[in-house]
Amino acid sequence: MRQLISNDIYYVGASDRKISLFENYIPLNYGVSYNSYLILDEKTCLLDTVDESKSTYFFKKVAETLNDRELDYLVVLHMEPDHCALINELLLRYPNTKVISNSQVFKMIKQFFNLDIKNQIVVKEGDTIKLGKHELKFIAAPMVHWPEVMFCYDTYSKTLFSADAFGSFGALSGNLFYDEVKDDNYFNEARRYYTNIVGKYGANVCNVYNKIKDLDIKMIMPLHSYLWRKDFNLLIDKYLKWATYTPEDKEVVIIYASMYGNTEEVACRLADILANKGLKNIKVYDCSKVDETVLIAEIFRVSHIVLASPTYNLAIYPKMHSLLQGLINLGVKNRTFALIENGTWAANSNKLISEELSKLKNTTIISNKVSIKSSYNVCDEQSLENLASSLVEDMKKEA
Repeated sequence: MRQLISNDIYYVGASDRKISLFENYIPLNYGVSYNSYLILDEKTCLLDTVDESKSTYFFKKVAETLNDRELDYLVVLHMEPDHCALINELLLRYPNTKVISNSQVFKMIKQFFNLDIKNQIVVKEGDTIKLGKHELKFIAAPMVHWPEVMFCYDTYSKTLFSADAFGSFGALSGNLFYDEVKDDNYFNEARRYYTNIVGKYGANVCNVYNKIKDLDIKMIMPLHSYLWRKDFNLLIDKYLKWATYTPEDKEVVIIYASMYGNTEEVACRLADILANKGLKNIKVYDCSKVDETVLIAEIFRVSHIVLASPTYNLAIYPKMHSLLQGLINLGVKNRTFALIENGTWAANSNKLISEELSKLKNTTIISNKVSIKSSYNVCDEQSLENLASSLVEDMKKEA
């Protein structure tokens, strides 16, 4: 069945509900889609392919949509294999197809697939390809999130084909546009997608946004998840906050590591105190049980983060240390942290975590740090009260 989007643009992508790890790293609870688009004009043009796991379905959809027409062009906007693994087979099926992309893409195609494409059209920023009514204009989008990435703007349908930008985790279920569904979890998955995949390249995202912000855009078509045709402000506002490391919510997230439950108890007691002081939407996470990609997304979301960790082999608890390395790698900044340590004979995780956090730009550490000896004692209550008061005051200061 041909799935028309608008103005002779068809959806020929596929959803994957079997995959459990994206890039063999990030857990997927709702699957993922691989979006591909086919324009039927005087010339036919396919924009990107899909992951190899969905080859059979994809080629059926392409053939049904072409309806015995030749495929004139393939545009490659992003060379990651989940979008380009089928280029070789596509060219075997449609040998007269011209492949359009930039020089870096053709280099990567050879690296990944040992494939020399003879029938290629090399484009750069500002170049255009006319299909008939549709005219495609290419926009360089380096490091969003690979160096070869391009966007493509169709001047006829006023569609922005945005590669991995504006994408999200989550399989599609027939409905293509965000406004067609009630998906309360969408922005949680979009945030997790952005922060863990694109998050390090906020400056690059802002640079590309400046290139597209004055375009007359009627539709945004990413390579993963829902398409957009209205309420762009919802999407753009989130992306600009993420790209500039601006907290979305003035809230507190407590992330703890606990070997025997003692540090967990302290973290929960702090949450209770904060709630008694009127804070809403407090979240508490065990970093040994909750995947790091979820924790990173939450740290991007909120303004204040409490890290509670035992000292482990005179160092930071391994799961907590891994989270800190993730934050450093992603260049997280503009956040306020509070620290709680636990140690039986050599508590020094507060010191070590502070040293790691000092590598983040524009980061504040609340001065009232808490140190627990093995387990919670009634004498620790005042220290927790002081820390909670400092957090509340700091949040008021920023209001």
